[in-house]
Amino acid sequence: MNDQLIARRNIAVLTAAQALGGASPPIVMSLGGLVGQQLTTDPALATFPVSLFGLGLALGTVPAALVMRRFGRRTGYLLGAGFGVASGAVAAFGIFSAVFWIFCFGTFIAGLYGSYVQSYRFAAADAAEGALKAKAISWVMVGGLVAAVIGSQLVIGTRDAIPGVPYVGSFLGQAALPLMAVPILLLLRAPPAESPRPGRRSGRSLIRILSMPRFILAVAAGVTSYGLMSFVMTAAPLAMIDKGYTVDSIALGIQWHLLAMFAPSFFTGRLMTRFGKERVTAVGLALIAVSAIIALSGSEVVHFWLSLMVLGLGWNFSFIGATAMVTDCYAPEERAKAQGANDFFVFGATAGVSFLAGVVLNSEGWHFLNWLVFPPVALILVPLVWRSARKPNPGQS
Repeated sequence: MNDQLIARRNIAVLTAAQALGGASPPIVMSLGGLVGQQLTTDPALATFPVSLFGLGLALGTVPAALVMRRFGRRTGYLLGAGFGVASGAVAAFGIFSAVFWIFCFGTFIAGLYGSYVQSYRFAAADAAEGALKAKAISWVMVGGLVAAVIGSQLVIGTRDAIPGVPYVGSFLGQAALPLMAVPILLLLRAPPAESPRPGRRSGRSLIRILSMPRFILAVAAGVTSYGLMSFVMTAAPLAMIDKGYTVDSIALGIQWHLLAMFAPSFFTGRLMTRFGKERVTAVGLALIAVSAIIALSGSEVVHFWLSLMVLGLGWNFSFIGATAMVTDCYAPEERAKAQGANDFFVFGATAGVSFLAGVVLNSEGWHFLNWLVFPPVALILVPLVWRSARKPNPGQS
């Protein structure tokens, strides 16, 4: 089997694994703030469980990269699945025992699991070449389309599965999903683990990679797109509760948001091939700004849902575009350090802003929170537009 056939096989495997692994964040995002509000008396701490999910993502990225570099992608992903099972079980126990910090620990472990799942997009691109590389990232993200439905419907269908203890069933369901992913991950045919040898070339130092203007812009775009998406989505369920909307309305809103996040992945890769990564990323960031405009225009349920959908669409273009930009910045032997550093910055920032979302929402309100979207979008759009204007359109002959 040649390299490109293996690459296509891995894309299919990782897309299926993404459909299960990617269902965990919707559960944490939909219910983390609500459960936090239920278990703590301090409103400012309500989104802390979601923040710890982001912190687990950030702290897990570098160790996950090192594990996969040493033992291989497949072994690392199986270890990650173990974290996934533990996360749901611990979170469910925290809710059952009504101990806020145990629940928080469960969401933190879910973040560690997410640090492995997030690297599926890079793993799909590892062996791909040419146009297939950008499409590989996009296709794996298509698995998130299924994950959006699985995660949201799991919330709706199981939140009252255990009488008298809301949401325990949802997190037990979260624990089951990684178990279902294990036989799929066993089909992965990733390159063998690296065996360090004396004198082996390891590429440029991480400091040199981090100092590249292209890499800085790519990471900044990823931080901004993922950070703003998390900032708004973390606060949205609490804002909807404040307006009197039901948990089912919230779950459906998050589901539509997630469908918008991943459905465009069917053609995002083609758009990048046609128009360029920077242009697609810039359009995505502009759409995130549009989502804030919609949120500021009213507080009916349709405003929440439409805003979340446009936010998801903007995230798809900007985050996949930024990820593809990162893959242009390193050589194969620099892969682990560059990918790990990118995800550390992206998810470290996400952890911070998700906690900030609860503080801002509690002190200043939903509308003020959405006004904060515009400055970072403008800050990244300027260099992106300048860079894309200097590059020829890839679709032109």
